[in-house]
Amino acid sequence: MAKKKIDVDTLWKIERLGSVSLSPDGAQAAAAVTRYSMQDNKSHASIWLLSTLGGEPRALTQCGDKDGQPAFSPRGDLVGFLAKREQQGHKDEEPQFYVIAPDGGEARRVGQVATGIDAFRWFPDGQRIAFVSWVWPDAKGESAQAKRLKAWQQRKETGLATSEALYRYWDHSLPAGRVPQLHLMDVSSGRVRNLFEGSGYELERAEPDTHTFDISPDGRRIVFAFDPFDEKRLDNRYALAELDLKSGRFDVIVRDANWTCHAPRYSPDGSEIAFRAKHDGLKHTMPYQLAVWQRATRRWEVESAEWDHEVQAPLLWEDDGQALLFAAEQKGRSHLWRFDRPDRRAEVIVQGGTVHAFDKCAGTLVTLADAIDHPARATACVPGSEPRRIERFNDKLLAGIDLGRHEEVWVTGALGDRVQMWLSYPPGFDARKRHPVLHTIHGGPHTAFGDSWHYRWNHKVFAAQGYVVAAVNYHGSSSFGYAFADSITHRWGELELQDVEAATDWLLKKPWVDARRVYAAGGSYGGFMVAWMNGHVKPGRYAAYVCHAGCFDWVGMFAEDAYTWFPKELGAAYWDDMAKVHAQSPHAFAGAMQTPTLVVHGALDYRVPDAQGLAYYNTLKARGVDARLLWFADENHWVLKPRNSKQWYGEFLAWLQRHDAPAAKGRTKDTTPGKRRASTRASG
Repeated sequence: MAKKKIDVDTLWKIERLGSVSLSPDGAQAAAAVTRYSMQDNKSHASIWLLSTLGGEPRALTQCGDKDGQPAFSPRGDLVGFLAKREQQGHKDEEPQFYVIAPDGGEARRVGQVATGIDAFRWFPDGQRIAFVSWVWPDAKGESAQAKRLKAWQQRKETGLATSEALYRYWDHSLPAGRVPQLHLMDVSSGRVRNLFEGSGYELERAEPDTHTFDISPDGRRIVFAFDPFDEKRLDNRYALAELDLKSGRFDVIVRDANWTCHAPRYSPDGSEIAFRAKHDGLKHTMPYQLAVWQRATRRWEVESAEWDHEVQAPLLWEDDGQALLFAAEQKGRSHLWRFDRPDRRAEVIVQGGTVHAFDKCAGTLVTLADAIDHPARATACVPGSEPRRIERFNDKLLAGIDLGRHEEVWVTGALGDRVQMWLSYPPGFDARKRHPVLHTIHGGPHTAFGDSWHYRWNHKVFAAQGYVVAAVNYHGSSSFGYAFADSITHRWGELELQDVEAATDWLLKKPWVDARRVYAAGGSYGGFMVAWMNGHVKPGRYAAYVCHAGCFDWVGMFAEDAYTWFPKELGAAYWDDMAKVHAQSPHAFAGAMQTPTLVVHGALDYRVPDAQGLAYYNTLKARGVDARLLWFADENHWVLKPRNSKQWYGEFLAWLQRHDAPAAKGRTKDTTPGKRRASTRASG
């Protein structure tokens, strides 16, 4: 039977694997698997056990709605996870800690934390966990926290009053008066103690997850990253502190005015702590590098200083303490690396695609990785055996889908540099015919379109509609070395546009490209780019643009959550040098904008507030430029709900088809529904 083309409905039928946790013997991996229902517009997540020795995957939990963050206990007798459930007549209002035996049975809620649990780690003895919860720092004890929470929930006022510099993040206001602190929970009794109570310490307010702290191998200490400044800001330089659990004494072990620290991890014997270190004092665009603190000398050193890659969290020590595992990008891919400390040398041990998660126990390594042509898969590397897939959740669904082919090409871009471009071709691509081209321009700007599966901007879905999809990793992108990433600083739009235009020139020389049907779309910084192109590229070169959550006015962008970052990237604050800021701002070139644009934005977007998209749309409408607005009241910087995603793809593709040259010409001659549909199909 002929294979089908992928569509949005198929995309949302794919089961999505979360991060993996190995049992101590390496025989099983626990992972959260999320399924979506387009009809119900909801998701359901459960915990599965994946055998690394060849057995079939097995559902461990079934009664929960959104079970997540599974982690095997150090003894392997329990799997802990976070969930909101109803149990013993009590319905969780916030995520709580649950445990279940790996051989099945009922999950058990451990304690009840009024303020909820955001993330947790097991202690080495398997009898306790350390967890993160947002609490009122002046309220002592769980009872006091519960009373404060109840009073807060019952308040009649809706206003947020604050003097904080950091008061909202991504899509939510930070809990007023509350801070993320570490707690200890006894697993047998459920008793809880706030480890930071009365200390003034807190974890980072942006995303206080398990990367922000670690527990020593002997269970006597906890190391954590913290903001040492009185006024908390996203761009403050973080330090590391260690808590002695017996004495309750805090010890700041790493603090440097020029460096920021993140993701600490104890060595197997506890004598060293590895962490990510970023030399912010030199320049804000510096990459995170691997550093190690020595307990004996109380000194630390950057060990990957000569390696031009950015180290990603988490860090995982090898058992002998002589090497660490971590993911890092390289030329549009993300591999799993082993960094050998004596030689200061990094080697790839699992090739990307894109490695998203990994764990290693008893010599067995499990990775979770995807690529442009497949969603995330779990693979086990057992000593003495070849790497083997340990799940096949989506194989049957995708077996009947023709995803087409893709390739990596390089073009000469700005400054004469080689620039990477990913191309995804329609299924059954015929080079003898002419095809429309769709640029998808990534955000960041210091990220990259990699060899990865993307649910919100899926190139295979776009290609299935007949488009050759081009993704350019322009100057400023990550994974091509520090100089390449930093090259756009203080001159946003200049080199990036040259790269995209060079890619378009390359494409237009191909006999299979229809020059009348070239489009460009981008989100976030990519949205900035298409708005920038609208003011700088000759009208007619691109038939239409799509601007998703795009940055339009850098002065107005001071309403966003990371507002202190822009003066560093632009080279000036607007109150000091408005001309410099405006020279890099799309809105200053609105008078030249003529290309039709679909503008998309979400009201809960605090990274690029929706006023940016509304201002861009209103500007185009006021100038008489063909424009359409898609605005979501319940989405953030991303579109995450199944039905909203389907609407997003529908509007996106309909906009391109509306500005398809042959189709538009056909509509002027005959606008009957049947003829219009035929013309649209012919356009690809």
